[in-house]
Amino acid sequence: MSRQPFKFPEIGPHAVRPWAVRKGYADEHFLSDYRFQFPREDRDLAEVFVCTDRMSYDPGETVEFHGSTTADEWSIQIYRDGFRPEMVHEAFGLPGSFTKTSETAYMDGCDWPVLHRWGIPSDQRSGFYRVVATCMRRDGERFVQHHFVVVRPTAQTRKGKILFMLATGTWTAYNDWGGANHYFGTWGPNKNEGSPILSLRRPWTRGMIWLPKGAARITVAPLPDMNDAPRFPSKEWGYSGGWGQYYAAAGWAQFDRHFAVWAEREGYDLDIITQTDLHYRPEILDDYSCLVTVGHDEYWSWDMRKAVEEFIERGGGFSRFGGNFLWQIRLENDGRQQHCWKFKAPAMDPVRDDPERKHLLTASWESGGVNWPGASTVGVNGCHGMYGSWGGFAPRGSRGFTVYRPEHWAFAGTDLRYADVFGAEAGIFGYEVDGLDYTFKQGLPYPVEAPGVPDEIDILAMSPAVLFEYEHEGEGVRYYVRDSDLNGLAELAADETPVARRKFQYGSGMVVGMKRGKGEVLTAGSCEWIMGLTRSDAFTEQITRNALDRFTAD
Repeated sequence: MSRQPFKFPEIGPHAVRPWAVRKGYADEHFLSDYRFQFPREDRDLAEVFVCTDRMSYDPGETVEFHGSTTADEWSIQIYRDGFRPEMVHEAFGLPGSFTKTSETAYMDGCDWPVLHRWGIPSDQRSGFYRVVATCMRRDGERFVQHHFVVVRPTAQTRKGKILFMLATGTWTAYNDWGGANHYFGTWGPNKNEGSPILSLRRPWTRGMIWLPKGAARITVAPLPDMNDAPRFPSKEWGYSGGWGQYYAAAGWAQFDRHFAVWAEREGYDLDIITQTDLHYRPEILDDYSCLVTVGHDEYWSWDMRKAVEEFIERGGGFSRFGGNFLWQIRLENDGRQQHCWKFKAPAMDPVRDDPERKHLLTASWESGGVNWPGASTVGVNGCHGMYGSWGGFAPRGSRGFTVYRPEHWAFAGTDLRYADVFGAEAGIFGYEVDGLDYTFKQGLPYPVEAPGVPDEIDILAMSPAVLFEYEHEGEGVRYYVRDSDLNGLAELAADETPVARRKFQYGSGMVVGMKRGKGEVLTAGSCEWIMGLTRSDAFTEQITRNALDRFTAD
């Protein structure tokens, strides 16, 4: 008997709030209209939301879905997402149950009852399992909400040598569901600040777990014409479609999924974990020779970094195809909360004066308070890279990398030569990138000697980036970030602020190779590297294969 082809549960129209008319103002802009996702709690416009106590589970465990809905009944479907999606659990016509959501759910979590359970089969393979909760409204429209769980590998279900770690610390940092993320929200005395404390026991804002094909990315395409006003495509697209304010900055849908689908299509066996798993179960690395991260992996804990460095020292290979290695986080309350005080850390982080814990200050890795540059782990630094290919951040810059050391094993089989540019057609450079302070000697780039920058780093390819919007006067121009990040990171630095500002304002994104102990690192320091895989850029694909094959060779 032939199997029915898989049909994504998301296919079809999704509910839209009934038409309303309101006043509009001439100065309205996404910078003046930050929206976070929160339940409407109106039975006439039924919704359903579910969340879980944890992000990841072992086969054989039972997942409890805490939920609240204003519908009389709702449904849940769970499928393993990837190149060949597979439905694993469905339940329809479940009885509805409404529970009011706390105004501080973003920090305290959602205190909802368990509405459904899924017993994970003992032989369930590791992967990303997308959870689709739906309900019908009285007007016949369907409301759709997405969550996820990761099924971890075990000795019985482990597939191969590649462990794919999802950048869930960064996902959490950008998740505004319930009132705040680390960037904006209702925290603080005036209820208009991002929260330094975020709960992992809440739903995900719309767009982080699922997106329709064609969703705008942060990078600008096509290249702007001369004197065009700066563009912020994801803000424009996000507002028009009702997506989360930061849907394009982090999440499975916009970043990690692209690698998973490509790798499975190429025949690579992947086992999947979250960053929380690495933090609490570092021994999980012992069964693998290759660790992979991709996309936007901005937030890491001290324990995560130490686990990865020890893994490499023992002989492991770390393939990092991602950008923006910038902030230290702490996981507290048994991993139920993520803390990151960022620019407020020197004055407000509770560990700042604790002699036993002050190294866990949740500031930038290159700050004076932490002083553990990311290059130690991944070969590049966040503060020496940052932005490219959008807004006022080099919008007409190269969308690819210029090759400088084509003899390196990473370029085997590519036919790339010195000064060749690859990946530009696919737009693999942006929106946030990582680099190093560098100098040229006889036509080749070398890292400038600095504390925390290992001697063994080879700069293989690179492209310029900036840490501030290079503002030009124009017709009615409204810029976004401007120089706020540059100023904030400079104030955190050990150097005097004007000195640090000059050090950080011009940066780069780099592909680097680095030996460490018995192991090795290959970093392609750009969030958008994965688009070279999705858009079938032959050079990006071959370099990615070279890393995975080298780090899984017997």
